[in-house]
Amino acid sequence: QVQLVESGGGLVQAGGSLRLSCAASGRTFSSYAMGWFRQAPGKEREFVGAISWSGGITYYSDSVKGRFSISRDNAKNTVYLQMNSLKPEDTAVYYCAAGDRRYGSRRYDEYDYWGQGTQVTVSS
Repeated sequence: QVQLVESGGGLVQAGGSLRLSCAASGRTFSSYAMGWFRQAPGKEREFVGAISWSGGITYYSDSVKGRFSISRDNAKNTVYLQMNSLKPEDTAVYYCAAGDRRYGSRRYDEYDYWGQGTQVTVSS
């Protein structure tokens, strides 16, 4: 069982940066790949990026590639989403998720545990 709690969301101007954190409980955090997803009002949940259990592999959606980066600190049971050059279209609730696939997945239904989400609002 893994419990996830996101933090770090807020209001930022376009072009700004935010860093989201996702703190996990449980001793097996390092065995899970982690994903970040987002959901804007009236839209489906969208894949943002993922990181393998070791942190050695990361991949992103085309919409955030080059602007967002994911990292993890297994000693702190925490995964991070650094978001730079934010755009108004990045406005959404951001969720972290844990899954037992070695390298994560782009599919939200392949993750087993989810956080409650944190709101990110980018003003123009």
